[in-house]
Amino acid sequence: MKKLINNPENVVKEMLEGMVAAYPDLIKVHFSPNFIYRADSPVKGKVALISGGGSGHEPLHGGYVGRGMLDAACPGEVFTSPTPDQMYEAAKTVEGGEGILFIVKNYTGDVMNFDMAADLLKAEGYKVESVVIADDVAVEESLYSAGRRGVGGTVFAEKIGGAATERGWSLEEVKKVVEKVAKNVRSIGIALTPCTVPAAGKPTFELSEDEFEFGIGIHGEPGRKRLKMKPADEIVQMMMNAILQDMPLEKGDEVALLVNGMGGTPLMELFIVNRKVSQMLDGIGVKRYKTLVGNYITSLEMQGASITVLKLDDELKELLDDPALTPALRWKV
Repeated sequence: MKKLINNPENVVKEMLEGMVAAYPDLIKVHFSPNFIYRADSPVKGKVALISGGGSGHEPLHGGYVGRGMLDAACPGEVFTSPTPDQMYEAAKTVEGGEGILFIVKNYTGDVMNFDMAADLLKAEGYKVESVVIADDVAVEESLYSAGRRGVGGTVFAEKIGGAATERGWSLEEVKKVVEKVAKNVRSIGIALTPCTVPAAGKPTFELSEDEFEFGIGIHGEPGRKRLKMKPADEIVQMMMNAILQDMPLEKGDEVALLVNGMGGTPLMELFIVNRKVSQMLDGIGVKRYKTLVGNYITSLEMQGASITVLKLDDELKELLDDPALTPALRWKV
């Protein structure tokens, strides 16, 4: 294992120290328990939007803390769910008087711990709601989840939900629009290589030089099948077919796209992926309203890619267009 780290036990703490040193105008960090929160928190008169999950997927979630997106993010240890006390303390720090919405990726530990935090907060009189994101079409069950995994759709949920909170929408209204995102977003990923969790010191799985994993999870969970390498266009066609079979699109539909790297994939290759995705959507008359290409939800240094497609309506387009100012996403500012 070769990584730019010191002690594997300190990677999350030292990462957080480096983040706040880079973006002190945007974020603050609380330690023990760990959470990242908006530098101007609490923002009175708006719903507090909070998410979190295991570290190793940066910039998700901490990179999306700031105006127009999250009020706070709770980073667990690498590939490990955050603990209820993190969500509880983060919520109490950023709550501005209008309630709290948790955005939760569908992993068993995440769901359980966010639910526990919500129960603690409700017992103290706070208004708390949750939306679970389960957008991965690869498998119905996984090593980490009951039901579909939550992956790239979380980025769109945090952007659109954050825009709604910034507009001053009520907790019920924000929850409803985030649920709309969850219902209309689909993702799938592939891996060309495994990744290495610092504390483990060895790859999470083995993959031959001439193989790729179709439908991989962001923690290295197995996908649908292991196949011999193919040209990029053939792999992308398989990925898009899986999404379109699950969420058929019609001529005239509009979508937002996320062509995402898993941490070790050159931008050159991601743009080649986006080229084929765009050709396929153009071929069926689907308009690409917005496209993001880059590392938005990663798996340490894994080489691979994921594709996320969000079906839009006028409301979602407006909220997607609203400004955002965060460490990882700066939109119309």
